[in-house]
Amino acid sequence: MRILTWNIQWGRGADGRVALGRTIDFLKQAGEFDAICLQEVASNVRGMPGGDCADQPAELAEAFTGWAAIYAPGVDVPDGAGGRSRFGNLLLSRHPVEQVCRHMLPMPADASVPGMRRSCVEVVIEGGEGPIRLLTAHLEYYSAVQRAAQVRALRELQAEAVGFECGEPKANKESNPVFAKRSRPARAVLCGDFNFEPHSVDYKAMSAPGSQPGAGWRDAWAACYGSRPHDATVGLHGAEWPDRPYCCDYFWISEDLADSVTAVRVLPETNASDHQPVLLELSLSGQSQGLTSS
Repeated sequence: MRILTWNIQWGRGADGRVALGRTIDFLKQAGEFDAICLQEVASNVRGMPGGDCADQPAELAEAFTGWAAIYAPGVDVPDGAGGRSRFGNLLLSRHPVEQVCRHMLPMPADASVPGMRRSCVEVVIEGGEGPIRLLTAHLEYYSAVQRAAQVRALRELQAEAVGFECGEPKANKESNPVFAKRSRPARAVLCGDFNFEPHSVDYKAMSAPGSQPGAGWRDAWAACYGSRPHDATVGLHGAEWPDRPYCCDYFWISEDLADSVTAVRVLPETNASDHQPVLLELSLSGQSQGLTSS
């Protein structure tokens, strides 16, 4: 199973030019994927640096015809011309999506810095020997207070799924389909731009043991490569920031997937964003219809 995560910076390359077609071309040339998780996807946001943005979720969905396209904007406000401006995360899945959850991440007050609403999109897809949750998020950059709260929220989502999977089935209101029991497996992959570096306070909080078995997140890079330093995911192509290369884009996995990680790779060649794409490869036993396994 191959999953790619990428903060595309609304199609704005390291050269400052917005060209979503360049982003799409790279995604199509980079190989076959089971899912593509994108952050900083804009829809009708006027005045973005590098040029105005059209409906990027629609453009990406059209480019990947036949894929499920799930958009979860953190920002959703009037555009001043009768429409809506939206900005957030887009998840593309080659495989059918069972359940979709859109989570707004917490934003405790912090008047000392700029900030914006952040979101996490969660889907359930088939993953070899059974269903798997796939989540993508983009955490706060400026506010350490908000970022720490968002780390806690992502950990709570995993603990919640573990409790859901282990809990006793409840009686459903059979006459109303919205009460039907839905699959929400504890087995999960979480990816995105976390805006913290390895060995930071937030990294240590994110990777701390869970409150119960299965409730923690493991860094897929560490599960695959041990103490080897993370490859940089920003600062490779001379964009306006940062002043040095470092890693802030990750794949996190539920504890039961630690032995399934076969590769985590940063793709350094493209300058279509200020971030680099990151690829996760999992070896999952079993073979579901249409699912490619490594």
